[in-house]
Amino acid sequence: MLKNHTPTTRWSRADTVAQVTKLEVAKAKGTSQRSFAQAHHIPRSTLQYWQTRKHGLDSSPALIAFFESPDGLAFLHRLVLALQFVMTFVGDCGLRLVQEVVQLAGLEPFVANSLHSRQQCSVEMETAIRRHANQERARLAKDMTPRDIAACADETFHPEICLVAIEPVSNFILLEQYAERRDASTWKEALNSAIEGLPVQITQVTSDEGKGLVAHVRQGLGAHHTPDLFHIQQELSRATAVALASQVRQAAEKVERAAPDPDRQLAAVVQASERQERARTAIRGLSQACHPIDLQTGAWRDAHQVEHDCTKQMNEIQAVAIEAALPERCGKGLAKAQRVLPAMIQTIAFFHQQVARQFATLKLAAAEIHLVKEFLLPAAYLARVADKAPTADIRHPIRQQAEQLYTDAQVLLATVEPEQRQRLERVAQNGADLFQRSSSCVEGRNGQLALRHHSLHTISDTRLEALTAVHNYFLKHPDGTTAAERFFGSKPANLFHWLLDHLNMPARPAKKRTPERHINIL
Repeated sequence: MLKNHTPTTRWSRADTVAQVTKLEVAKAKGTSQRSFAQAHHIPRSTLQYWQTRKHGLDSSPALIAFFESPDGLAFLHRLVLALQFVMTFVGDCGLRLVQEVVQLAGLEPFVANSLHSRQQCSVEMETAIRRHANQERARLAKDMTPRDIAACADETFHPEICLVAIEPVSNFILLEQYAERRDASTWKEALNSAIEGLPVQITQVTSDEGKGLVAHVRQGLGAHHTPDLFHIQQELSRATAVALASQVRQAAEKVERAAPDPDRQLAAVVQASERQERARTAIRGLSQACHPIDLQTGAWRDAHQVEHDCTKQMNEIQAVAIEAALPERCGKGLAKAQRVLPAMIQTIAFFHQQVARQFATLKLAAAEIHLVKEFLLPAAYLARVADKAPTADIRHPIRQQAEQLYTDAQVLLATVEPEQRQRLERVAQNGADLFQRSSSCVEGRNGQLALRHHSLHTISDTRLEALTAVHNYFLKHPDGTTAAERFFGSKPANLFHWLLDHLNMPARPAKKRTPERHINIL
């Protein structure tokens, strides 16, 4: 037996490929197999087995030469990991589809492709993703600037209860875990554990009106609770849309039946349609009214102005309900939305308080406060609203006003030092981020998890943790940043490159077994 070799030695796939490649280069220069084996302390029989296995692969010589080289093996490693990572962790495909892709790509002679192999790779990848996220979270948190943040929270069901909380500015998932209950104490324990070690304080939470969640925000966190405006509008739509649409349909059916007085019936259709449109316009008007900054001028709007405009829209909806004689159940829905609306008005006042508090904390001069408050912050706020606008007709005027305010600010910024200018612009950006009236980021995440559950039928705790890590540390915004980079303020290590460095090379396919011979004895 050769020196430095024991019967228990296991050669990695990368080592065997490298040694066979070196042997072939050495043989081309006249070195014998025996001499090479002695020089590298490898049993000659082992070298012969490696060579026989390579030349026995069922593929073209060119592909064999490539994938059995160090560079080819590295590419194969990257390719197979990329397929499984993107298809099963970024996308929502199953392992059998990964098997199908590997087979159709002609990679089965080089890669173990049984379901067991794919499952083993999935478990190893899941563990590595979670380990990467934990390491990066601890590393990035050390250099993170302490700050107050808002959070959007919700509960989804798979059917297990899943608690979800996201920081809306960065879209970083703070909390995503299964729980047996969704009461205030469960929320408190889960969220406190999720932000442990992070230099952040949650001062505002936007969510629906779940009793446990609201109690946790107000009592457990001592934070401001903002009702999701979408849920208010949804409640109003539920209370009016179906009943008003039914009235329009019934009036149209009477016209089609050629009633004795068709003109009168046609007028009834017009009247019902007008009521329907008035309700829709008023519900949409709530969205336009609930802004701390005027979308047309960029002027500040206090809580009293917002309350006046919201009350006007609610009164219009109530008037439509009375004119249409909507049933009692519709009135209950309107009353529920009416009860929640004052909390939205309080959020406007909270926003003004937070901005003033931010100015005081930063000790800005009076001229700097004027510049930020009258120009930079409104411009930043309108730019955010324009990005979320549903149509170009709504988006363009808001964006033009934002650009005009920013242009006006440049005149005043001309005499300000570059470093101070950047500081004031950051203050404006942070101030614009303080107003959060929607938990749409959580609703979107819940939809993604529902798709996962639909394909997997169940999501384990470890799988959910890995999916959260992929969202935070891998998926990128159009500007090229991950949620973790936007949240921590520093760029995390590349997740996929980390997987390449920490996961083993793909295993070779199992050797085909020779069919047993059956001998019939007569």
